[in-house]
Amino acid sequence: MRVRILGIGMGPRHLTPEVADALRGCDYAVAARKRDDDGLLALRRAVCDAHGVPLVVVPDPERDRDDPADYRAAVAAWHEARVAAYERVLGERGGTAAFLVWGDPSLYDSTVRIVERIVERGAVPVEYDVLPGISAPQLLAARHRIVLHGVGRPVHLTPARRLSEAVDAGQDNIVVMLGGRPAFDGLEEWSVWWGANLGTDTEELVAGRVGDVLPAIDAARARARDRAGWVMDTALLRRTP
Repeated sequence: MRVRILGIGMGPRHLTPEVADALRGCDYAVAARKRDDDGLLALRRAVCDAHGVPLVVVPDPERDRDDPADYRAAVAAWHEARVAAYERVLGERGGTAAFLVWGDPSLYDSTVRIVERIVERGAVPVEYDVLPGISAPQLLAARHRIVLHGVGRPVHLTPARRLSEAVDAGQDNIVVMLGGRPAFDGLEEWSVWWGANLGTDTEELVAGRVGDVLPAIDAARARARDRAGWVMDTALLRRTP
């Protein structure tokens, strides 16, 4: 059988023609339900409905999200449980299946790793490919009308939980993804370009000096969560020269 890993940006409006064509050629899509009122699952369903593809929902295995002592081991165990759950669906249904990835599959998403693991286990013979999507950093830059880096300069990408580590290492131009609003302690003089639920009807944007805009960011996060039932943050932090 075949698996197609498709980057879908933030929903129906962000599918590239290449991804839309690939999705229409699939027999079904597979997605995890993280909770009963999973708003992101609803968006995936809207994508599938728009292209006439049935969605197969798999209960997401439990994961230790309370900052476990061995984070890598906790994530590995969660991934292995997901592998087994998806493997069962693929083995039962066969055909061509789509996995719909928020943003782009190359950035802070484990779908490629999970499908690779299914291939390694060999219980279900699978061929797969990956098609790119619009990523959150791309959307952030477009919404704020900025370039993510200075001329000839690097940009560092990190999950929110490792922001302080990046700052301590001397990084001064940082895109922060995943998790809640980063801990901006000690960064009050930095500049921030922040966004929540980018590309959706509940999008929120704030920019300015960190020390000045923290209350606005907190209020915007609350609005996004109240309206959507969930919130995804992305921010560019840059040390002021």
